[in-house]
Amino acid sequence: MSALGKPLDVAIIGAGFAGIGAAIRLRQKGITDFAVFERGSRVGGTWRDNTYPGAACDIPSRLYSFAFAPNPEWSHTYSGSAEILSYIEAMVDEFGVRPSIRFDHTVTGLEFDEVSGLWDIAFEGKPKVKARSVIVASGPLSNASFPRIPGIEDYEGHKIHSARWDHEYDFTGKKVAVVGTGASAVQIIPELVERAASVKVFQRTPGWVLPRANRRTSGLTKQLYRQAPVTQKLAREAWFWGHESVALGVVWKSPLTRVVESVAMLHLRSQVSDPWLRRQLTPDFRAGCKRLLISNDYYPALQRENCKLVTWPIARMSEKGIRTAEGIEHQFDCVVFATGFDVSKAGSPIPITGRDGRVLGDEWSRGAYAFKSVTVAGYPNLFLTFGPNSGPGHNSALVYMEAQIEYLTDAIGILLSRDLRMLEVRQERQDRHNARLQQRLTATTWNSGCSSWYLTEDGFNATMYPGFGTQYVRQLARVNLDDYVQVPRDNARAAGADTGMAVSLG
Repeated sequence: MSALGKPLDVAIIGAGFAGIGAAIRLRQKGITDFAVFERGSRVGGTWRDNTYPGAACDIPSRLYSFAFAPNPEWSHTYSGSAEILSYIEAMVDEFGVRPSIRFDHTVTGLEFDEVSGLWDIAFEGKPKVKARSVIVASGPLSNASFPRIPGIEDYEGHKIHSARWDHEYDFTGKKVAVVGTGASAVQIIPELVERAASVKVFQRTPGWVLPRANRRTSGLTKQLYRQAPVTQKLAREAWFWGHESVALGVVWKSPLTRVVESVAMLHLRSQVSDPWLRRQLTPDFRAGCKRLLISNDYYPALQRENCKLVTWPIARMSEKGIRTAEGIEHQFDCVVFATGFDVSKAGSPIPITGRDGRVLGDEWSRGAYAFKSVTVAGYPNLFLTFGPNSGPGHNSALVYMEAQIEYLTDAIGILLSRDLRMLEVRQERQDRHNARLQQRLTATTWNSGCSSWYLTEDGFNATMYPGFGTQYVRQLARVNLDDYVQVPRDNARAAGADTGMAVSLG
């Protein structure tokens, strides 16, 4: 649809897991007038972009997939990025959504027109598009940039960010630095020590590392899943409840927290013999306060002859490498930044202007918030996937995402079937929801005092959900219209438009 054509019923921004999942469920619910706008030339989102050596998911494959699109062909317990990307590609074709995807469309802004009840969507170098509703499915792990280290522009060697891997660079015989020791770093470092002449790992704070049992899926198991899908469903349920129980140890401080820490410490002691190195790798915060890491080969890689852990803080970068706080300059051919993503804890990922000219980035400047992670007061007909406070610390993000998709596609169904001009969450419902949410967060490990990417600079937690996955899914089971203001279109019948009721369109 061009600026001159008929407005879309739904515009979806992003063709990663969330965008593709939303497109599939819209089609299955009979809503077909939609388009998916993707800035890249392929689907896949973070799994298209993250192709660094060793890239894999730290959630089991049976659970890191949609319940409505089971895959009996997973090769291992934990899948690599290429296999996950293939799964997304397969869903696109199996469910027939590829014709609805418009590649190379970078969204530069959204603006709501209250008179028409339409969103104007602007693109870089493309005509504008209008839509009755918008799903922002760009995801929290879609934008990455080099960290703000003094002198980073002075460095004359090669720089690589883990989310923008340079596959043409040859590490053979090179002196390499890795900045960061988070989830991507523990996968990259073991691969680099196999290729590079030397690797120095710059650690700010150590993390809790748990062992990873990654088994190959047998042909017999795959055949069983294909012929009796209920067995795969049961396996998924088993993984879900196993991970759900972990919440008792990592979301809140409890006796089970000590169990998680004991398993991690046993893993550390069994793999690292040097007492001083063990001390450097021992966290000083409770398990769960930062993201748990899962790896069997990270600790052994750090002890290879060509690898060294550096715990002095980075003071700045120089032309030849990195200077640490004690005054030593470490020189490198290449610096790999495994420093994560630009997660939108404050501000908005794209400029969004809502009703009465309000700007979402300004309202979120001190921390993002929403109603049940999905809708925001003042921004009618706009829906978020993996929005504020939807992060799980113990379970699969896709379980939470799937619940959001069900909720927002039901809400869009209401918007269209009632021919509404605006469907907007009530401010008081949003405020009450977030007051409860932030109160519950005070009791979690994430708010227990450590510094993490979950928190804004002043300690506001806009990222995590303080509860079990079952609780998160339950709150999104139905669209309660008492939570929303409904405004009919001028030519629509107003009868019943403002009644409050709970609706599920299945």
